[in-house]
Amino acid sequence: MSFKALDKREAGLYSPLALAFMGDSIYEQLVREKLILSANMPAGKLHSLTVKYVCCEFQSAACEKILPLLTEEESDIFRRGRNAGGITPPKHSSVREYRTATALECLFGYLYLTGQQERIEELFEIIWENQDSTLNNQ
Repeated sequence: MSFKALDKREAGLYSPLALAFMGDSIYEQLVREKLILSANMPAGKLHSLTVKYVCCEFQSAACEKILPLLTEEESDIFRRGRNAGGITPPKHSSVREYRTATALECLFGYLYLTGQQERIEELFEIIWENQDSTLNNQ
């Protein structure tokens, strides 16, 4: 199965929530990959750890690490995701956290659809390298 990347104009036509839908799966796949390659552990433990890293609270806190590094274009996509309408946060998180996490997913979805895998990996590595400080700030 091959994927043909969209140009930036085409990808920009997608709604922020559609981009976030795609980005959610990309981000979660990266988390699962990191966890499975870090240790061979039972699936239940892998699942619990995955939930810890893909929850909106963690994602929101992680954004603080990458926001200063975003290009102007990436910042615009991030802002679109954060300002998207129709977002209803879960009871365990704030509106701000949920909107920020949606913005991160929107950015990852956009980068994926435009074929910018190296940039996704670069941003994710920054998030992952700072996971301990991110978890401590929650």
